[in-house]
Amino acid sequence: MAASALTPHGTAFPEEGRCGYFVEKKKRFCRMVVAAGKRFCGEHAGASEVWYRLTLSREENARKRILCPLDPKHTVYEDQLAKHLKKCNSREKPKPDFFIQDINAGLKDETEILDQLVPISSLSEEQLENLIKKLRKASEGLNCTLKDQIMSHPALHDALNDPKNGDSAAKHLKQQASILGNIENLKLLGPRRCFVEFGAGKGKLSHWVDIALKDAEKVHFILVEKVTTRFKVDGKHRKKNSVFERLQIDIQHLCLNKIPLLSKEKLPVVGIGKHLCGVATDLALRCLVETYAASCEERNEEPLAKRIKNDKTGKEINTLAKEGNEKSIPEKRTPVAGIVIALCCHHRCDWRHYVGKEYFRALGLGAVDFHYFQRMSSWATCGMRKTTLEASNIATKRRDKHNDGCEEHDDEGYRITDDSPESFPGFLTVEEKKKIGHLCKLLIDQGRIKYLQQKGFSPALQYYIDPLVSLENVLLTALPNHSSSPETSA
Repeated sequence: MAASALTPHGTAFPEEGRCGYFVEKKKRFCRMVVAAGKRFCGEHAGASEVWYRLTLSREENARKRILCPLDPKHTVYEDQLAKHLKKCNSREKPKPDFFIQDINAGLKDETEILDQLVPISSLSEEQLENLIKKLRKASEGLNCTLKDQIMSHPALHDALNDPKNGDSAAKHLKQQASILGNIENLKLLGPRRCFVEFGAGKGKLSHWVDIALKDAEKVHFILVEKVTTRFKVDGKHRKKNSVFERLQIDIQHLCLNKIPLLSKEKLPVVGIGKHLCGVATDLALRCLVETYAASCEERNEEPLAKRIKNDKTGKEINTLAKEGNEKSIPEKRTPVAGIVIALCCHHRCDWRHYVGKEYFRALGLGAVDFHYFQRMSSWATCGMRKTTLEASNIATKRRDKHNDGCEEHDDEGYRITDDSPESFPGFLTVEEKKKIGHLCKLLIDQGRIKYLQQKGFSPALQYYIDPLVSLENVLLTALPNHSSSPETSA
């Protein structure tokens, strides 16, 4: 093709309906007819696009990019900063009514000492031995062998027997089936209640609860997740008897009694979760039994005469008030009907938010001890016996799972961190380290048990799945003390 240009020099404009490409060799515009609404003919459309991109590139190179003041992880053109700040995803968005800053958080002033702590790998052998002695002394009298409560549910029968399932899918389904079976065993699976799934991820646990309930009336689901999640399944549920609501919020700031659905319907709440990481478990427990249950009880507390007056005629009021007939008092509503949470990632606990502080202090333990115990808890599941080749394969699988939006994060890793057993020359065998890791987990969980008992619940810890399926196989359940469900004492 002859040398050409797009901009004529001292020439007339192209004829109407003709191509706007200037042929330099012929010193005139191309005379090809163009399609309606087009500027260039088919022959020169590509060349015009190249020219446009080159021009745009030169203009963009001349413009300056700066760090976004709201989030320095990305940049923006300086001349478009004002426009960008209005739509940047990191801008402060209006907070919903159920967002109350740090409502479920612990006290800040108890975390200052943690700034001076060193990694376990930096401790001397003597210091580590003293820590382990403290751990064993504090764990004296604890039942280290939990009850096996591995269950299933017919709602997942077809899914569990689907030949198309891979290992990962089968593992998740077995855990979901056992959690669902335990929910039913505690008589928590029924109509007229609200299931709050903490750390919901894709929402699959709520999905199976809804399938199991079939056409039960007035069943609501609130799915709490602090990050955006792909491949959510709650969008598949459009039944008129079930309502799904997803809240993107950190549990630390979640006030349940400010959620319109709960404040309007006043349904008993069942807190559920599958692999609720470390500190999230403590935040969820405080969210349920302190900020929600306590506030509901405060609203329900009325003088005796007033409560009687609301339900009885004037003549009956005097008689019942004098006799103190307790049967006339309206039955107390239970705001939290039960809790069923599969625990995991104790190494991600935080002393500030931990609900078992009183239990630790009663044992003569404090923030420093807790910090090292929660770090050593990873010894129970760190996969230290896997070969380097296995570790490489697992790492690849985990990356693939992450890209596919997989929720699993509990036990399939091989990580050599400052606190992992292989990061320092130990004086303990592999099995001894594993037992110490389990003991750390048990002690942390026992603090949660004591906390729930103080709040009027009957809690229990049990194994809900075979360790070959998941090393994070402990389920925390709790029912209010006045519940008629099966005995679940710790």
